[in-house]
Amino acid sequence: MFHDWSALERDLRRSLPPRAVVTKRQELLSYDSDGLTMDRHQPPLAVLPETTDQVVAVLRCCHAHGIPFVARGSGTGLSGGALVDQQALLVVTSRMRQIIEVDLANQRVTVQPGVINSWVTRAVAGDGFYYAPDPSSQVVCSIGGNVAENSGGVHCLKYGVTSNHVLGMEVVLPDGTVTQLGNGLAESPELDLRGAFIGSEGTLGIATAITLRLLRAPECVNVLLADFPTMEAAGEAVCSVTAAGLLPSGMEIMDNVTINAVNDFFGYDEYPRDSGAVLLIELDGQTAEVEASAEQAEVLCKEAGARHLRRAEDSTACEVLWKGRKCAFSAVGKITPTYYVQDGVVPRSCLPWVLTSIEQLSREHDLPVANMFHAGDGNLHPLILYSASAPDAEQRVKNLGAAILRVCLDAGGSISGEHGVGADKRCYLDWMFEPEDLETMGLLRRAFDPENRANPGKVLPTPRTCGESAKRVVTLPAGVELY
Repeated sequence: MFHDWSALERDLRRSLPPRAVVTKRQELLSYDSDGLTMDRHQPPLAVLPETTDQVVAVLRCCHAHGIPFVARGSGTGLSGGALVDQQALLVVTSRMRQIIEVDLANQRVTVQPGVINSWVTRAVAGDGFYYAPDPSSQVVCSIGGNVAENSGGVHCLKYGVTSNHVLGMEVVLPDGTVTQLGNGLAESPELDLRGAFIGSEGTLGIATAITLRLLRAPECVNVLLADFPTMEAAGEAVCSVTAAGLLPSGMEIMDNVTINAVNDFFGYDEYPRDSGAVLLIELDGQTAEVEASAEQAEVLCKEAGARHLRRAEDSTACEVLWKGRKCAFSAVGKITPTYYVQDGVVPRSCLPWVLTSIEQLSREHDLPVANMFHAGDGNLHPLILYSASAPDAEQRVKNLGAAILRVCLDAGGSISGEHGVGADKRCYLDWMFEPEDLETMGLLRRAFDPENRANPGKVLPTPRTCGESAKRVVTLPAGVELY
């Protein structure tokens, strides 16, 4: 389909400051991928608005010219959701970084979408509050991106993912209309369109102001580190802890490959190099409750086969134990500059079997896999390590990734926990949902975006992106094209 990009650029320059419109090829290269670097496509044009009014102006220009758009935050996403893989305007929200209002009396804060996740806690920590969702990339990922992907993090086991902490949003719809989803209260009688928007991966519009729930900082925090001879033993420990009725704020596992990568990254051995796996368990709450739970967790880990136990009880020591997990992706990057991360979810009770299956698949496909994951809620993050120069490397890697997702589904799980579907997993969505389910999702999407211009081709499979088989799950109104 022909688009008049020169006319769009002219209208954008009339509505935005000069520095907000990016046209130079060398500058646009910065946006040719998100955190999933396997696929790269340079956008034809990008804009960097700073206010809601500027976002409105941008989307009205797109609407007038019939040009699709893709929203992008910090670009740390891992599913190709911010990839401009067809002709579309890239709308980058990274300059929208204002904390609009801090309302401690009602335990909430309102921010622009470009505010970095860790900044929220930093803004209120002195008053004894914090923001619970904490992806591993929290020092660089943005709140807008967290909303788009419904991101989780270490503490999602006890406190839930992003959707549990967003009270309301100001949203600009694809035609430039501004609306409010949610009213800033914990409960509300209207249809939960706020919930529908969270996790929609930029396919319904762009959030320009987001009201977040704040929590009181816990009185006491303990972190337990246990190392095991095998991944399966660590998985059994996770099952034992949850079966005993304990509710840690987080439980994370790293395998031997990851352990040694982290140690090399630090330049010293923070974790035992010969461990098959290490398990991190964080417990928070009232002091007496935490101490009793930590002692019980230690016993359960020993019964599951833990070789050694370490327990941190002050904030500095706790941060040291968590530092390796937070740096794990970067550490693995030192082993190989190219890796591919998946994001399946399985029931906790299936963890030992699934981990064994992933190890077997790794051998069958002759590709090493580093495992690190949110063990408490069964959200796996297997990293497939490969050399981009190897013959058919990318296809082999994607085949292994697909096989891992199939194992997750066979275990009664999901193809994504927090990284989203984006471009990477859109052709697997019909593994999990019936055609009628996908059509219902399409109906909701078209209610927000009748012309299919918001992040086109993402999430839902289409004939253009997934071949002829996808025709059965996509029905568009007359006159609407698949971009």
